[in-house]
Amino acid sequence: MNPIDPFVGRARIAYFSMEIALRPEMHTYAGGLGVLAGDTARSAADLELPMVFVSLVSRAGYVRQEIDAEGRQSTRPNPWDPEQYTGPLDAMVAVQIDGREVWIRPWLFRLTCPLGHCIPVLLLDADLDQNSPDDRRITDHLYGGDEAYRLKQEIVLGIGGARMLQALGFNIETYHLNEGHAALLTLYLLRYYRRPAEDVEPGESPYDHARVHEHCIFTTHTPVEAAFDKFPYPLVERLLGDYIEIAEIKRFAGQDHLNMTQLALHLSGRINGVSERHAETTSQLFPGYRVRAITNGVHAPTWTHRSFASLYQAHFPHWAHEPEVLTRADQLSDESVWDAHEEAKRDLLAQIRNSSAVSLRLDAPLIGFARRMTQYKRPDLLFSDLSRIIAIARQRAFQVVFAGIAHPSDVLGQSLIERINHHIREVADAIPVVFLSNYDIQIAASLVSGVDVWLNTPQPPLEASGTSGMKAALNGVLNLSVRDGWWLEAHIEGVTGWAIGNIGVAADEHARDAENLYQKLEQAVLPLYYDDRPQWIWMMKQSISKIGSYFNSARMMRRYATEAYIR
Repeated sequence: MNPIDPFVGRARIAYFSMEIALRPEMHTYAGGLGVLAGDTARSAADLELPMVFVSLVSRAGYVRQEIDAEGRQSTRPNPWDPEQYTGPLDAMVAVQIDGREVWIRPWLFRLTCPLGHCIPVLLLDADLDQNSPDDRRITDHLYGGDEAYRLKQEIVLGIGGARMLQALGFNIETYHLNEGHAALLTLYLLRYYRRPAEDVEPGESPYDHARVHEHCIFTTHTPVEAAFDKFPYPLVERLLGDYIEIAEIKRFAGQDHLNMTQLALHLSGRINGVSERHAETTSQLFPGYRVRAITNGVHAPTWTHRSFASLYQAHFPHWAHEPEVLTRADQLSDESVWDAHEEAKRDLLAQIRNSSAVSLRLDAPLIGFARRMTQYKRPDLLFSDLSRIIAIARQRAFQVVFAGIAHPSDVLGQSLIERINHHIREVADAIPVVFLSNYDIQIAASLVSGVDVWLNTPQPPLEASGTSGMKAALNGVLNLSVRDGWWLEAHIEGVTGWAIGNIGVAADEHARDAENLYQKLEQAVLPLYYDDRPQWIWMMKQSISKIGSYFNSARMMRRYATEAYIR
């Protein structure tokens, strides 16, 4: 029997994502977008949703990061072997790219949940003997190469992925586009629903846009217009040829260039932001569209440290499948919560010691910051005033751990990493600070469970959602975050954590937020940790019960299933 056969008759929803985090050893993800896709798939399996996931195999991975003695980032490919974790399917389809047939084969990854439910993930691969040497490299480097390379990848994902599902026998009713990378899928559907010439009135489009609307859902993940994929039309015409008339594409994707986000917005029947604030921001950025909000969530069993998982299992046996029972976490004893936290913290400190040869203290508060290193995330906000932060640390000691990768073409992001490592050396006498290299989901899991405080400092309103703080909350870690993204929905001052700054944007925002960060550390966070441990543990339990119980992917996928998939 063909290994895909058990899934073909069942799956009705196809989730398309350029990246997806399935296992640490499978380098098919770069950051938050892929981690969310992985958590989405895990909860789809938990809930036994009729879904199939489509992504790229990314044989060379994203990047492997190294930090030199001067604190500078260097990167190299991070390859993995699909044969170790997936199986090839006996199917191939071809897409036309630059006048040539490019053949694609899928690898099947079976994602199985503890209850035994299984979700298929198809990883598309162009490294086939039938292709030219250049075309064989199309699915190698995640987010690599120039804009021509990226457009080729998005042709493979959107058009090739849809064609592959059809070739395998899937009968898909709903296509979920996770960000704009898969927007060319809408062109495939336009061709599929092209009306016969005799049914088209003069001046009418032959394409049935309404039918495409019925089948497409689009989740956008960024309010930063500069982050939208855009391609010049001469390049589009060269690579896509006559697949769809350029005049027709321009109607939906913009007159000046092919804007993948705009294409997805125009041809999707439902549009989602990933937090309430993000939906509002996207509506302002693209007036005329109804943008609804389904706030992101994280897969609770994946991101909960074993010490807390054991504690939850003992008191709430169904917590992994029904995280909403964590609302009762305030019933847990202080001693059991603190013991679970110290076990997670010891594991993190051991990992830091093994990877960096730095020994941090168990009895001093540890602040964690780990994000994609790019300018709007403001990872250096903590170091805005070195004399001030040193003075705070001399009064009440604290420690910091950083992690994050800058895209190889993000010069500003790379300079931020170098600057942070320079500051680490400057404050070394007063504050132990560590930068962990080659950030991945394994390191992320250790960080979100082992620190005491999770720091997040994006520039509002550019944080679409963010999910790291949700993972931290599942482990009783308290959030210290700028009022943006998901934190606007979860923040209760002095209960679930602390907020930095205000919602509005001010001209001196950076300086204002830095000052407020220092005030919160000096007047709230550190005094509470050292002087009132019972209140600190009470907040830990509030964080679990009020954040962990709601900001999870089980709730997120139940909402997608009832509000978006069943229409």
